[in-house]
Amino acid sequence: MKYKEAFKILSILASGIFIFSGCKKDPLNNLSNDETRIYVTNFDSTVNFANYKTFSVSDSASVIQDNQSAGKILGNYEIGLIDQLQQSMQARGYTLVSKSASPDLAINISEIINTQTALFSYDNYWNDYGSYYDPYYWGYPDYGYYSPDFYGSYSISTDGLEIDLLDLKNATANGNKITVIWTGLVRGEDVFNPANAASEITMLFGQSSYLKN
Repeated sequence: MKYKEAFKILSILASGIFIFSGCKKDPLNNLSNDETRIYVTNFDSTVNFANYKTFSVSDSASVIQDNQSAGKILGNYEIGLIDQLQQSMQARGYTLVSKSASPDLAINISEIINTQTALFSYDNYWNDYGSYYDPYYWGYPDYGYYSPDFYGSYSISTDGLEIDLLDLKNATANGNKITVIWTGLVRGEDVFNPANAASEITMLFGQSSYLKN
C-alpha cells in the first residue's frame, strides 16, 4: 500500500469514528484522548535500514491544510517531536549530524489538517418519522404531513501527524529522486498537544523494530 493511500484510509477511518459517535448513544464515552489516537507505520520492504549510518531531522514542521501548503511551524509540540525523533534514532544506532554534513537519512515532519464538509437532506427524516405525527391534534383529520426537500450541512475537521524518513544516500543513484522509505502516521484526539509529542514518536518507533542500524 502506498504511503499517501494509507493516510487517506486513516482519514476515512477517523471520520467514520466521528460520525459513528454522533449517531450512537455514547459508544466511545469511556475512551480517553490517548485511546482515540491511531498509529500506522509503513515502509519499503526492499530496504535494509542497516545500510544507513547518519541522519538529520528538519528544524520545523510543515503545515498542510486542505491539501495546500500553509508554511512552517516550530512551537513546543514540534520541539518535542524533534527531540524525541533524535533520541529514538540514536537509540537505534544512527548518528545525528547536521543537514550540511550530507546525512544518509532525512526526517520530515508534517502536520496535516483537513476539513470535510458535506450536505444531508432532511427529507429522509420526514419519510421515516412523519407518519407518526397525529393530524387530529391540529384539527386537520384528513390531512397528511408533507415536507419539501431542504438541506443541512456538517463539517468534520481532522488533524494528523506524518513523519517521513527520506533516503538521501541513494538519491543520485535513484535518478536524482529522494525516496520515502518509512512513514509514520498519527490521527485522533489531541494529536498536537505538546504533552503527547514524545509518546507519539515512541509508539511509531515501537511498531518499527526493523528500523535500526
